[in-house]
Amino acid sequence: MEVRPLALNVSPSAGGVSAEYIVPENPACIVTLAHGAGAGMNHSFMVSLAKALADSGVASLRFNFPFIEQKKRRPDLPAVAHKTIEAAVVEVKKSFPKLPLFLSGKSFGGRMSSQFLAARPDKDVKGIIFFGFPLHPAGKPATERADHLKNIAVPMLFLQGTRDELATLELIEQVCSSLKTATLVEIEGADHAFKAGKKDIIPVLVEEAKKWMENK
Repeated sequence: MEVRPLALNVSPSAGGVSAEYIVPENPACIVTLAHGAGAGMNHSFMVSLAKALADSGVASLRFNFPFIEQKKRRPDLPAVAHKTIEAAVVEVKKSFPKLPLFLSGKSFGGRMSSQFLAARPDKDVKGIIFFGFPLHPAGKPATERADHLKNIAVPMLFLQGTRDELATLELIEQVCSSLKTATLVEIEGADHAFKAGKKDIIPVLVEEAKKWMENK
């Protein structure tokens, strides 16, 4: 397994951000792995997820958004987040042009990745994986954040905890049933952080993601 740190140049105004490949021997595919709004690429969940994906034969590129790199609390505006995802996609295509490419992200990272893909369709992207889509703020059920998903033509995998406070189960089921390319996998007992008591949910997430990617 190769672990390779690197830097991504986002834009002259946003600057550069840290990134890291974790690549197993003979990977089957590669995913961009964007972090959530509350923690960066080196949060234990993100690192554990990337290592577990590698153990299953999936390479990944994790990266920071500029607000994390610059130690700011407020998440980047969508335009900046989209430029960051674009930089990650360009890097993966350059370094691993023959590997099937999937976008993915935890919460904010998945939402920004999907907005990017809705606005910039890419024939090289095989699909997108949401590790907890943030459908609405906690305690304010709504579906407007999913409106752009109808503009995504590639397959989408939603891995959602049944106790996710940012995606009421009934509403995320409603959203996914309205999307022709969406697959919803409900993770029993898990919250938005994929905590479910003492159970380790990461192997479940990786198993579901790997199985789904193999069929795309």
